[in-house]
Amino acid sequence: MEQILTFFESNPSFHIPSVGIIDVVEIAIISFVVYHILLWMRATRAWSLMKGIAFITIMFVLAALFEMNTIIWIAQNVVYLGVIAVIVVLQPELRKALETLGKKNFFGAFLPVDFNRTDEGLFSDRTIREVTKACVEMAKVKTGALIVISQYDNLNEYENTGIEVDGVVTSQLLINIFEHNTPLHDGAVIIEGNRIHSATCYLPLSDNMELSKDLGTRHRAGVGISEATDSLTLIVSEETGKISVAYKGELYRGLRGEDIERYLTKIQNKPVEEKKRRIFKVKMKDSEKGKQAQE
Repeated sequence: MEQILTFFESNPSFHIPSVGIIDVVEIAIISFVVYHILLWMRATRAWSLMKGIAFITIMFVLAALFEMNTIIWIAQNVVYLGVIAVIVVLQPELRKALETLGKKNFFGAFLPVDFNRTDEGLFSDRTIREVTKACVEMAKVKTGALIVISQYDNLNEYENTGIEVDGVVTSQLLINIFEHNTPLHDGAVIIEGNRIHSATCYLPLSDNMELSKDLGTRHRAGVGISEATDSLTLIVSEETGKISVAYKGELYRGLRGEDIERYLTKIQNKPVEEKKRRIFKVKMKDSEKGKQAQE
């Protein structure tokens, strides 16, 4: 111990810095940011790119150690171009990461008031029943449908690709929109609150390679909009009549009416007590159907 103290006393350039509360906060913030950057990179092409950059960096370090001047000169002159090239290659991922950052509600944990929520939530129980009824009826006759339920993200860029409807959500209106050989049946319907805002809207297709190869454009569009926004999309297959839900980039297939109600209730953002009552009603309805089936 005395030798260590003597070393530091004789070498004033070496010292142990004092660590205060601000330093601890700084370390925590940097660790948090680096951790989330690594998580983001792991899920994008940046991970493979970084492995390539790490390999090139090791090669340049070896070139510096062995005084390979030509390679060092090349590295010094292309490093700036390399940074620009990385930004260009990762432009879609960087944009998505910044959009995700912008959507995060950092103050939600500290502000108890949600200004977007009403007593009935983002949409009413009646809207849930009407949308569910429409999907079930269309599934029976294999009428293809694509219904986007908006939450908080702005969907104007997708709504502008379609035709404005601005009608109250009813099962009859939804069925009529998606009926074969009607002017509005092609494309997606976007619902905001309790109104059908637009129809025949074009949605971005998902490039998720893990999706089943037998899925068509309608399902890929449903997953694509759920990757780009916080919306929930209901898809009725024209080939099989099966109902699917796309949410947060995931696709859930083969759903029943009760499942649709459950998903819509989940994103309704209704006050907790009201939501508990609705979930209880759905469970009671399921149990009554079970009893009738046994009888």
